Amino acid sequence: METNLQIQKHIKTAICSSRSQQHYEWVSSDVPSDITIEIDGVSLAMHKFPLASRSGRIRKLISENRSVAGMPIFIQLHDVPGGVESFLLAAKFCYGVHFDITSANIAQLRCVSGYLEMIESYSKGNLISRCEHHFESITRNSFDLSIEVLQQCVNLLPIADELKIVSRCIGSIADHILTSLSDSELGSDSVGMQIIKTNTRSENWWIGGLSSLSIDMYQRVISALRCRGLKPESIGSSLVNYAQNELIHKPRIRKQSTHLSKPDPPTSHERAVVEIIVWLLPVERSAVPISFLFGLLRSATMLDCTASCCGELERRIGLRLDEASVDDLLMPWLHHAEDVLFDVGMVQRMLISFCRHKNKEDQAEEEMDDNLPTQSAIIKVSKLMDDYLAEIAPDPNLKLDQFLDIAQALPAHARTVHDGLYRAVDIFLKGHEGLPESDQKKLCKLINFQLLTPEAGSHAAQNEILPVRSIIQVLYYEQLRMRNALFFTSGEEISKTVVQQQQQLLQPLRFSTGNLSESMVSPCLRDNYASLRWENRELKLELARLRMRLNDLERQHLRGSKVDRSPSITLRSILKKLLPIGSAWASTPRNSETASRNTGR
Repeated sequence: METNLQIQKHIKTAICSSRSQQHYEWVSSDVPSDITIEIDGVSLAMHKFPLASRSGRIRKLISENRSVAGMPIFIQLHDVPGGVESFLLAAKFCYGVHFDITSANIAQLRCVSGYLEMIESYSKGNLISRCEHHFESITRNSFDLSIEVLQQCVNLLPIADELKIVSRCIGSIADHILTSLSDSELGSDSVGMQIIKTNTRSENWWIGGLSSLSIDMYQRVISALRCRGLKPESIGSSLVNYAQNELIHKPRIRKQSTHLSKPDPPTSHERAVVEIIVWLLPVERSAVPISFLFGLLRSATMLDCTASCCGELERRIGLRLDEASVDDLLMPWLHHAEDVLFDVGMVQRMLISFCRHKNKEDQAEEEMDDNLPTQSAIIKVSKLMDDYLAEIAPDPNLKLDQFLDIAQALPAHARTVHDGLYRAVDIFLKGHEGLPESDQKKLCKLINFQLLTPEAGSHAAQNEILPVRSIIQVLYYEQLRMRNALFFTSGEEISKTVVQQQQQLLQPLRFSTGNLSESMVSPCLRDNYASLRWENRELKLELARLRMRLNDLERQHLRGSKVDRSPSITLRSILKKLLPIGSAWASTPRNSETASRNTGR
């Protein structure tokens, strides 16, 4: 019963396969075919003897399938590496047909010969040994051919990995690159191998060759080069070139070839390229330019890459935030949940990363780490943030908390001058006219008016948008600055000037025997004190102008106040509450002298 079923099965498969059988010139038609091999739905009429004499797998399958009288044996081969094309090359070898083994087919032949078990025990000089000989010759003598062989392995996985074809190709490529570079191109952790110096080519000659690899193979080559000590700057140059080729040049070529009016939608390939390149980035700051990191971050945002990928880029940029520009930080907000123009949260995360890294300075006092930000870097970042806030401040949808979080993220000593922060606050107030007075006070608390330059202080004193409390502080510090300048001039400068003039008067008479007459010195001193009295008078006039400005502000405040119109609350009383020494800076030098005399009594 079983024999009849097998016979019927063989007859049925033979009839079905005969309809799609393919014959080739190199297969002898004089001898009838006695075996049919089916691969991926394609039936090939072959002969048992040439195949079984060299392939161990075919021999085993023939022995397992009993032949029916007058009917060819039917064999199905599954998961043949390289498919029908690779099997036909191996079959040609079995039939003794001559063909060239090149870099274009060596990987296919080696994989299919391993699949068919074409080893030396079945036939001397079998296909596996032939492929091994050609493989060594091709990969050892040419970098470009090694790249071609490696690229052919993409469609031959996983058997290409099992046969170690991929690892040997990568090793050969790494050898070609390292043997052509000088010792300066190798890092200090390179393995102890002797490098042959052949400087006939440029140092980065190999970068273009790697750009033709698939992203998976490229990742494995870069990892091997890093393990073997290639310089981070060289790895960074290769990453930049590969990213530009895959994310800019190839999409542009595809668009031109298809004549599309709109850009292609994001593809999984481009997303994989960005994510893999991010994890291949060297840790050294100088490995890639910061503009490249910003470009990757823009691509990662547009391609909707993973949160870990975007977070890693933000962290790396944060460590080098002092190298960024305002244009780099102005990344558009791509989500529609909010109507803000720019991605403020991204900049805030970068700033937090910078501040955290800065705190490591206190924990590594004796260690020298080039990646730690210096004081000059912190000052650069503070100026950068002030300019960035000034750029995004006009956006009416920008929230106050977002503005405050960025402005308050840096430590107090980061800003030596508050002109930039004052400018950003001023722009924000003008772009948000309906802001409550409590929020206005929060904004103005960010500014240390004592650290404004005279130009910025003069502008703030006349800025009607600022709350009255802030204007009072500005005027107080302006008057305090003038008093300090007056006391400095009347103290140190006067004494120095008098001493210098006395020395000039005494020098001609230094060698005379007589004493210096009082009439020769007193006229000069009188002129000097007269000049100082004139300068003091000018300063008093300036103080009087400031008092008039204070009175005007007091009247405007009392006139426009809607909360409390009590006449007893004057600007001077407010000033005394805000500034305990307000009465001192409001008094003239003459009054202060009188008070000191009374105290002395």
